[in-house]
Amino acid sequence: MDGDADVARAAALLAEPARAKVLMALADGRALPASLLATEAGVSPQTVSAHLNKLLDGGLVAVERSGRHRYYRLKGPEVALAVEAVARIAKPQPIKSLRQSTQAAALREARTCYDHLAGRLGVALLDGLVRQDALTRTDGGTGADRRPDDPLAQQLPDGPYALGPNAAEVLGELGVVIPEQPTRRQLLRFCVDWSEQRHHLAGALGAAITNSFLERGWLRRRTRQRAVDLTERGREALAGLL
Repeated sequence: MDGDADVARAAALLAEPARAKVLMALADGRALPASLLATEAGVSPQTVSAHLNKLLDGGLVAVERSGRHRYYRLKGPEVALAVEAVARIAKPQPIKSLRQSTQAAALREARTCYDHLAGRLGVALLDGLVRQDALTRTDGGTGADRRPDDPLAQQLPDGPYALGPNAAEVLGELGVVIPEQPTRRQLLRFCVDWSEQRHHLAGALGAAITNSFLERGWLRRRTRQRAVDLTERGREALAGLL
């Protein structure tokens, strides 16, 4: 029999600055090598290896082998949601340089939350899908607005949305085909965005849209950052939606 969840142990893993930076670097769903994570955390390869072993033991990250190389990723989207939730209640770090200020603004503008789009752009995407009747609110709410009783910075167990009458047409224009057969992953999931305090789209549909935007060159990842940029090509393609 298992006892209560060991919240203190999980919180302790998040509480160390270098480990927190590692988890933030992995929060976009990608798998990264230890050498890159050491650079992200600002520590030596030996130190990041010790931190990664603790995160592995604590069940927060998983490791994948490719030949002689090992790549680390978050154990699952629930870890990314936990990191996002802590980010919501944490005081911002003091900005000591223009570079830091630019990075912070970029994260608020558009970033990946595990494998789906978050930030101002993610919320605008959901707003547009509702406006175009690709999704409909089932509770009488407006656009991507958060409900008064929604938890902050957390995936919603009962997001108030359903596929709308124009879903196939609108999503098809975005390069996404709605699967006819149900998949293991829930199609529609939603999060309360920590920086916008409104809903953004998650789940299989959110991941599929984000992948399509990246493949079409509408979105561009920033090197070693969770922030993404909407390209000029993307702005033109999404002008009617956003």
